[in-house]
Amino acid sequence: MSESPLDKSSEKTPQKPSGTDTGARAGAAIERHAELTQMIRHHNRLYYQEDSPQISDADYDTLFRELEDLERHYPALATSDSPTQKVGAPLPIEGGFQKVKHRQAMLSLGNAMNGEEVREFLDRIRRFLGLAPHDPVTLFAEPKIDGLGCSLIYKTRKLSQAATRGDGQVGEDITANILTISDIPKTLPDWAPEDIEIRGEIYMGRAEFQELNTRQEENGKPVFANPRNAAAGSVRQLDSAITAQRPLNFFAYSAYLPNMTQDNNVGKTHSDIRKSMEAMGFALPSPAGICTDLNSLLDLYEDALDKRPALNFEIDGMVYKVDDLALQDRLGYVSRAPRWAVAHKFPAEKAITKIHEIKIQVGRTGALTPVAELEPINVGGVMVSRATLHNEDEIARKDIRPGDSVIIQRAGDVIPQVLEVQIDKRPADSHPFEMPEKCPACGSDAPRPEGEAVRRCSGGLICPAQALERLKHFVSRDAFDIEGLGAKLVEQLREKNLIRTPADIFRLEQVNQDLTPPIEQWDGWGEKSAANLFRSIENRRDIELARLIYALGIRQVGQATALRLAKTYKTLDHWRSEMIQAGEPEDLLGPNESFRTLIAIDDIGPAVAADLLNFFKQAHNLEILDDLAEQLQIQEYQDVEIAGGSELNGKTIVFTGTLQTMTRSEAKARAEAAGAKVTGSVSAKTDYLITGEDAGSKAKKAQDLGVAILSETAFQDML
Repeated sequence: MSESPLDKSSEKTPQKPSGTDTGARAGAAIERHAELTQMIRHHNRLYYQEDSPQISDADYDTLFRELEDLERHYPALATSDSPTQKVGAPLPIEGGFQKVKHRQAMLSLGNAMNGEEVREFLDRIRRFLGLAPHDPVTLFAEPKIDGLGCSLIYKTRKLSQAATRGDGQVGEDITANILTISDIPKTLPDWAPEDIEIRGEIYMGRAEFQELNTRQEENGKPVFANPRNAAAGSVRQLDSAITAQRPLNFFAYSAYLPNMTQDNNVGKTHSDIRKSMEAMGFALPSPAGICTDLNSLLDLYEDALDKRPALNFEIDGMVYKVDDLALQDRLGYVSRAPRWAVAHKFPAEKAITKIHEIKIQVGRTGALTPVAELEPINVGGVMVSRATLHNEDEIARKDIRPGDSVIIQRAGDVIPQVLEVQIDKRPADSHPFEMPEKCPACGSDAPRPEGEAVRRCSGGLICPAQALERLKHFVSRDAFDIEGLGAKLVEQLREKNLIRTPADIFRLEQVNQDLTPPIEQWDGWGEKSAANLFRSIENRRDIELARLIYALGIRQVGQATALRLAKTYKTLDHWRSEMIQAGEPEDLLGPNESFRTLIAIDDIGPAVAADLLNFFKQAHNLEILDDLAEQLQIQEYQDVEIAGGSELNGKTIVFTGTLQTMTRSEAKARAEAAGAKVTGSVSAKTDYLITGEDAGSKAKKAQDLGVAILSETAFQDML
């Protein structure tokens, strides 16, 4: 769960540490990385699951870029569960749609915010492919539609399945609703491939959006914030008859066959594929066209920006794709985006409004976040009424006060960023805002540790705000994933004093037997829904150790760290006893053996270790663990053998010398895509050394260690 419904500032990314301040800077980087991860996951859930984003695209991009910068400076932070390695958000816990695994991952796109970043994108492509700095690269540019990503599967040329993006790997089956959209072909021409996937964006036109909101108001129903939310909400109706009444459209942007690089009648370039999709009956967005250099890309970008107000659909930038599919195949993908495409975003929109008051919200780890309550104002067609002020340093830097008139900006969604204060309009009785030194939820001290930007409540679980957020985290999807027990129900149960600790969740059915009225008689409930909830809770009594560790909400312990802890200690009892022992005073030789074992685990340094040990020093946390152990069957960690068809899967390889058929970057990317781990030096753990021309000392060391040495040709054969 996020620290709060709002995000924190794009604080200055800590520089790579050196010298005496290494520990402090690294600690600040680790903490900021954890905060950003929580915020981005929260906003991913709001955007992809609930169709109700709370921050603008520009604000989200700022947070995401800060996370990427941190991971560039501190590569160990880029673990597999980082938002930089994933797309979208896990599917909602509740809802009636079936899950669909995508044939090929529906990835996101990297962003370019200006012409210089577009130039860098082109330079990266040239370097990866081994081209000269001024060699032309043919790209196709087309509008980035602000809609809902959708995959359409055609079998025997008939639409057989439609799915949302979901988390990029698994989406929701929305076939019945998609069949109601008139401009999506239900059958394809005889010349089209029998089995093909078409991807695109479902959207609602601006004029149709206004008409829909007018009808909503006339019928006393809530209006939609923007066309994207309206389209997403319409598509995710369980009753397709409601979807049929909504004015939805579809723009196609790509097509996939089982092997696009082999002979097909769809095309060998993206521009050819567009022509084929248009001939099949799909609508395509414009302005669009072939570009061969930076200037032609930027010219088309400016043309689209000029035409944007007159378009009947929302666009938030331009997408540039390498046109040649064979080159796309060579360039491949990074963790969550293709190397061969980038989104060049449009600038944000701005407005002026007034701050009524500044409120403080308390998150799961006790972080105090200031939030501005704004005079509601329409910015680019969206009403906004609040904004995060990030932290007290940000407030002081911009001198933001209650009563101030401020310039805000947004780029497509709801909550804006405060850019600056209009000092000349400041009230005469204005006073600087002072961050409270006490928690507003429980009254405990809220100190600000040296070197940190955030104040934290010291009350721990006695703080009702922290306790509530920790319970929400405990039942969240990546933790116990209890279907039907969402954040709102957790709030309701805690308010009624039915759950105070995580173990209370597993006593809820028993408590309900003596409850007046029982849950099944609450508003909106029935015997079936209550039974489903209790069954979901019962199903989670058997839990993996890694999930339990993550669910505890220990500061800086994400999914990847929880998994490493489970892998190291195997059982709850062993982990608990080792953590307690690791926190004991140092022995004569320095830190005790338990502590040395802990910090030897990948990505667990002194800062993370300190948070772990502090958790186990609190008596109430040990009581929570004891209580959970009585209620649960906690599985012992079992190592899972890596499976896969590639000979390189799970192997550790090293490259040396100059490769002739591909650049080192491409070779590394293809090896990692096949499941290999690429390292920079030969050791006894190396499985293969791949040699190019002029192989150096690594080949001699590999021979001495008995490591298998492969030629570049043999490496390609294994791929």
